[in-house]
Amino acid sequence: MINSSKTNFKSFGYENEAEVLDTVLNTSNRIEFIRIMFPDILGRRMDFTIPSDELERAFHEGKGFDGSSVEGFVRIEESDLVIKPDATTFRVLPWEYKGFDEHTKWKEAIMSGDILNPDGQPYEGDSRYILKRVLKKCREEFGIEDIKVGPELEFFIFPNDKEAFPLDHGEYFFSGYHGEIRKEIQILLKSMGILSEYDHHEVAHGQHEIDIKYLSALEMADSCMIFRYMVKKVARMHNLYATFMPKPLNGQNGSGMHIHQSLWKNGKNIFFDKTDRYHLSDTAHQYMAGLMTHSREISAVCSQWVNSYKRLIEGYEAPIYVAWGQRNRSAYIRVPEYQPGKEHATRIELRSPDPSCNLYLAFAAVFMAGMRGIQNGYKLQDPVEENIYRMSNSRQKIFKIKTLPQNLEEAIKIMQKSDLLKETLGDHIFYKFLANKKWEFEEYNKNVSKEFDKQVSDYEIEKYMPFL
Repeated sequence: MINSSKTNFKSFGYENEAEVLDTVLNTSNRIEFIRIMFPDILGRRMDFTIPSDELERAFHEGKGFDGSSVEGFVRIEESDLVIKPDATTFRVLPWEYKGFDEHTKWKEAIMSGDILNPDGQPYEGDSRYILKRVLKKCREEFGIEDIKVGPELEFFIFPNDKEAFPLDHGEYFFSGYHGEIRKEIQILLKSMGILSEYDHHEVAHGQHEIDIKYLSALEMADSCMIFRYMVKKVARMHNLYATFMPKPLNGQNGSGMHIHQSLWKNGKNIFFDKTDRYHLSDTAHQYMAGLMTHSREISAVCSQWVNSYKRLIEGYEAPIYVAWGQRNRSAYIRVPEYQPGKEHATRIELRSPDPSCNLYLAFAAVFMAGMRGIQNGYKLQDPVEENIYRMSNSRQKIFKIKTLPQNLEEAIKIMQKSDLLKETLGDHIFYKFLANKKWEFEEYNKNVSKEFDKQVSDYEIEKYMPFL
C-alpha cells in the first residue's frame, strides 16, 4: 500500500554524502530503504534496494551486482560490477509504504549512481558514464560550461499493457480524459524537485504530454528516468497503464520526445545573437548544421526500436525530413520564436527522438553531433518554412533535403559506419548496441510480414508495450 506523507526533512537538493547520511540515518525520518537506479544499454530502468544502514558503505565501497544479468553489460565470466550512488541525485519518494500490520510503515529514497569495474575504474558499458564523458569533453575542448535541456515527453494511457485501446477521443489541447493523472504526476515530481512547464492532451486519442522544466543535461537524464517511472506508477495506481512506446496506434500520431537545447558559457546562453534574423549565433548555426549532417548516423540511438520507425512516417507530424525552420513542424529542427528580453530562452528543438530511447546515449550522441559541427565550422543550409510533406521531389532537391532512415535496419547499417558514434559511445557500447539492434530487427522479420512496414503489428504490441 502507498499513502502520501508529509515530511520534516527536504526530499531533494542534497549536495554531499554527509548531508544525505544525516537524513537517512535519522530514524525519525523512517527512510528504511534506498533504491539504486541505472539504465541498461537499451535505456530501461534497472534498480535494486539496500537497507538505509548500508548506504554509508555503498558511498565508500560501492555495491556489487551481477552485470552478466543486465542487457548489454558483461559476459558471465566477467560478471562482477560495482555501483556507487551519487549523493546529488538523492530524492525521497513522496509517499509512505504501509504493510498489512498498521504499525509497519516506511519511506524509501531513490538514487542514480556510477557503475565501476572491480578495480574502481569507470565501466565502459555504463550509459551514464558515456554522457558524463561527453559533457567533460564539451567543457575541456569547447569551453561549454553547461548544456541546458528541456524534453517534451509524450505517452499514451491504455487499460492495460496488452491492449492498445485509447480511453478517450481527445485531440490537441482539446477534450480527453485523465488530465487529473497528469496533475498528480506533476505534483509528486515537484515534491521531489522535478518541475514541469506544461501539460496537455496530445493529438492522438489517449495521448498526453508533460514538459519538464529545463535542467543541465546529466540532471535531466537522471530526472527523466524518474519521470518515466512516475508516469507508469501513477497510472498503475489508477488501474491503468502508461506507455512510452513510440507508435502503439495505427492511424494516430506517435509519441515523440522533442529535445529543446542550448549551450552556455560564462553564465550566458551562447546560442543567442540579437543581430541574426532568427536570433541565433554562429555557434548555434554550426551546432544545428552538425545535427543535420549527422542526423542519419545518430538515428539508431535517438529512435532505437523497430517500432520507432512506424512513428517516423509522413502524415503524422513526424520529422522524417532533415531540414530546419521556425514554424515548420514537419522539419527535423524547429527554432522557437524569440521573445524580447528572454535571451536565456533562445534554443533549438530537435524533433526526431522518441521517449523510449536510452536517454543518456541519445543526449550524448546529439551533443557530439552538434559539437562536430562547431569543431569543423559546418555551414547551415537555408531554412525551410514550407510543409515538406507537400513538396515535390524536385523542390526537395533544390533545398537539399535528406530523409531519416526508413526503418531500424537502415538506421543500424548507417550507424555501423559512423566514426562519430563509435568515438562517442566507445567500442563496448557501440558494438553491443549494434548487435542487440541487429538481433531485434532479425526477430521482427521472422514474425512480421512486409505489409506492416508502415503499420503497427500485433507482434509489436505484444513485444514492446509491456516494457516501454
